[in-house]
Amino acid sequence: MFYRGYQFPAEYRGDAFVAFRGSWNRATATGYKVVRVHFENGEPAPVAGRMDAVEDFLTGFLLDNDHQFGRLAGLASDIDGSLLVSEDSNGVIYRVAYVGNR
Repeated sequence: MFYRGYQFPAEYRGDAFVAFRGSWNRATATGYKVVRVHFENGEPAPVAGRMDAVEDFLTGFLLDNDHQFGRLAGLASDIDGSLLVSEDSNGVIYRVAYVGNR
């Protein structure tokens, strides 16, 4: 999902959020997270201070190699610009809101 909202800092606008549902049949589990892919001029570009365009944005769904807290299913942006993340193991939708430095 490409972010078009105004709640997160300006550098997030036009970037993509990608939900990794999670593996179920690998020796080492992967996924179970949301990443941000930074774009500049329509192309993936390194995030400031990093070597690549991809960075973890929302993690914590993979508790260890054998246990997961939830499997991500989809992404949307709410009218206020927050990120909505659906997860179907627990049947919930998480709202991720930017609150700035506090």
